[in-house]
Amino acid sequence: MVKHVLKQITNYLSISCILILSFSCEKNSRSNNNHLVFKYNEHKNIGSLDPAFSKDIADIWATNQLFNGLVQMDENLNVQPCIAKNWTISEDALTYSFSLRNDVYFHKDILFGNDSTRTVIAKDFEYSLNRLLNKQVASPGSWVLAKVDGFKAVNDTLFQIQLKQPFPAFLGLLTMKYCSVVPKEIVKHYGSDFRSHPIGTGPFKFKRWEENIKLVFRRNENYFEADENGKALPYLEAVSITFLPDKQSEFLQFAQGNIDFVSGLDASYKDEILTADGQLRDLYSNDVNMIRGPYLNTEYLAFYMDSDVTEIQSELIRKAVNYGFDRKKMMIYLRNGVGIPAHGGFIPKGLPGYNESIGFTFQPEKAKQLINQFKTETGNKTPEISITTTSNYLSFCEYIQRELQKIGLIVQVDVIPAATLKDAKANGKLNLFRASWVADYPDAENYLSLYYSKNFAPNGPNYTHYKSDLFDTWYEKAFTETNTVTREQLYTKMDSLIMHEAPVVPLFYDEVVRFTRKNINGLGINPINLLELKRVRKN
Repeated sequence: MVKHVLKQITNYLSISCILILSFSCEKNSRSNNNHLVFKYNEHKNIGSLDPAFSKDIADIWATNQLFNGLVQMDENLNVQPCIAKNWTISEDALTYSFSLRNDVYFHKDILFGNDSTRTVIAKDFEYSLNRLLNKQVASPGSWVLAKVDGFKAVNDTLFQIQLKQPFPAFLGLLTMKYCSVVPKEIVKHYGSDFRSHPIGTGPFKFKRWEENIKLVFRRNENYFEADENGKALPYLEAVSITFLPDKQSEFLQFAQGNIDFVSGLDASYKDEILTADGQLRDLYSNDVNMIRGPYLNTEYLAFYMDSDVTEIQSELIRKAVNYGFDRKKMMIYLRNGVGIPAHGGFIPKGLPGYNESIGFTFQPEKAKQLINQFKTETGNKTPEISITTTSNYLSFCEYIQRELQKIGLIVQVDVIPAATLKDAKANGKLNLFRASWVADYPDAENYLSLYYSKNFAPNGPNYTHYKSDLFDTWYEKAFTETNTVTREQLYTKMDSLIMHEAPVVPLFYDEVVRFTRKNINGLGINPINLLELKRVRKN
């Protein structure tokens, strides 16, 4: 009997050990696979994997894993070689000659024959840029080539681009995903369905897309870039993207360890993860890393300079608004310290040309003096303004409203839908409105273009209808200035002139904020908030 019981116990223990071992192996297997897969959520969804339509950040993040262009941007906004190993620029700054690598291959596809691939040649760039200009394709990125007079493949490894006029920021434009190389035979075969059958040259290749559910990329075993030790990139085996539609659910998945990072600071979780002064709370500090850095985005209020409202026309009132509220306190209370108070000009911190001393600081007594001067000049009229905003920025405008009323300025706040505000500001229907400007390309000229008189909205981005002959002269001069330092000095002078005449109220320069699990290495950060995964490792 005792032997029988012992035998049963032994059998049970054996079975238990087998089950435990099996579970452990399965768990270890999942764990082993897990460290090779980078997982993130895209709450805004993805519209297309065709780089010609990479307009939104969600699409840009995805296509950046799949496609390459002639050049690329590093984390310090310096243009670096990519498929072009080097380039030369003619003395008149009109001709760019790119020497291409001969070891770059498109991802494997059956259309290349026997699930094979082929080498990228200069003709592929000729086709890709022509496609960008094709009106039937209707790419939103065609404007990138607006200053291009022509381009051609001289031979398989030499590609030339001719400009209509010198444009110092041109190489920066070429780093945009719009300018990625695509294979003609694949695009011709799939037509508009190329959006969901992408073939590129990037560190990852397309595997599967269940729209609104999941998107999977796999490692490109033929990728041409290597790290500083000669190890082939990328390190990861796969990228997995989910599409939970709201940021709160996304953060919950991150907190549970189901995704590897979240980007941005949403109101739904900012107080959960950060203290009031922008530090990680103790609950997360052991498991989460926070990465912060300047983001090329200026948040601001804009005056419509062609308004017939006396207060909008008055430089006294415009400057009083700029002096009348504490930007630093605003960032602490409303953004948990994330974001840089805009005490410089319109050019954001992180771009050459930025100067922190040319803007406005909080000076309530000076603001009151300006208000009183306005009242004296207008027969003791009490000044009144109205700020138009969307619901997302209502808290900022209400804060400014309370602060400005302390200096004697009556302020109304109107909330309208984002689409309505966009249309109204473009057509000069708003006297004072909240807006933001995210860089299309990393050059201060992109920000200063909002104040060039030939760019009046709706035909350009000058929503304020600001006009200055001196500004226009400097702006045009910057295009022909090839000396980088001199051009940056011109940018600062233009920005200083804008601040002196105050057609805008810079609020803050945004920051890129990324939260990652502790086991993520090499993700990094950059001022254009581009997601680079080719150097990422998971421990």
